[in-house]
Amino acid sequence: MQLTRYTDYAFRMLIYLSLQAEDKRVTINDIAEHFDIPRNHLIKVAHRLGQLGYIHASRGKGGGVALGMPSAKIGLGDIVRNMETQLNIVNCDQPACPILPQCKLRGVLDKARDAFLDILDQYTLADLRQRPTQLKVLLNVV
Repeated sequence: MQLTRYTDYAFRMLIYLSLQAEDKRVTINDIAEHFDIPRNHLIKVAHRLGQLGYIHASRGKGGGVALGMPSAKIGLGDIVRNMETQLNIVNCDQPACPILPQCKLRGVLDKARDAFLDILDQYTLADLRQRPTQLKVLLNVV
């Protein structure tokens, strides 16, 4: 199973925002430059993260984006569930598989996906920033 870039970019944005001072807002351009990600993609990600309450965005002078809740309340499993459009590992219906009535593969893969999400549910965004000083150096965050 591989997560989409959309979810990957969401994680990167949230990690970057978690490294900022609580009252500091950053621009989408700042995040795009630090991760070498297209700005247009990040705008879409930021919009969705804002809808979900993970971030707050404001326009105008002094505007930008910031975390919308404490990083300890942002579960990694929730991020994946909210950002991915579908979590099925295989699609047995397109094209229709002739052995579907007797096949056990889908059930096994569903259990594997659930185990993956169960592990992610044990961690929050705060867990990803255990060494914030090193992360700030790597991202050149002042």
